[in-house]
Amino acid sequence: MKTIQFEKTEITPSKVICIGRNYVDHIKELNNETPDNMVIFNKPNSSISNELKYFHEDTRYEGEISFLIKENKIDGVAFGLDLTHANQQNELKKKGLPWERAKSFNGAAVFGEFIKLEDDISKIRLEMYINDELIQFGSYDLMMYKPNKMIEEINSFMTLEDGDIIMSGTPKGVGTYKMNDKFEGKIFIEDNLLVSTTWIVG
Repeated sequence: MKTIQFEKTEITPSKVICIGRNYVDHIKELNNETPDNMVIFNKPNSSISNELKYFHEDTRYEGEISFLIKENKIDGVAFGLDLTHANQQNELKKKGLPWERAKSFNGAAVFGEFIKLEDDISKIRLEMYINDELIQFGSYDLMMYKPNKMIEEINSFMTLEDGDIIMSGTPKGVGTYKMNDKFEGKIFIEDNLLVSTTWIVG
């Protein structure tokens, strides 16, 4: 089973729950419809990685604030990347088929180290840089569905196990990447940097 690092301890998530279309500007940039209800899909444990690998040219990065769950509450936070085989996902959507082949492949959920989150979550935000250029910016205020609402909705039909991860959606600025690109993801509370992770695509 794949593990993540939380406060220097290894945790084994049973699953990664992803919230789709949670930022209005991201919905617009992909020409998607605004959903009437929260979009939720899962990535299996086997998709988890701490390395950012190159797959092929249509693989899209989506930087996300990622929450670690304990006793149905947010216990930790990390910067995460939801990777998507974009062309494959578009074809699956056209046919009304599930997204797993495009979203749940091995290495599709990339996480930095999780740290304890005890601050006011309403002040949380992310920044993501590629080759030292700011590419994505998102925050609690820009989320259509806030973290407590995500937990409530997930619990309405699925059990959240201790150690599970919620990926809270991606802001605008998604795109593809290439070998040797440098990614740096940062999570802040206001101007206080909580955690930063750097990957070199390999």
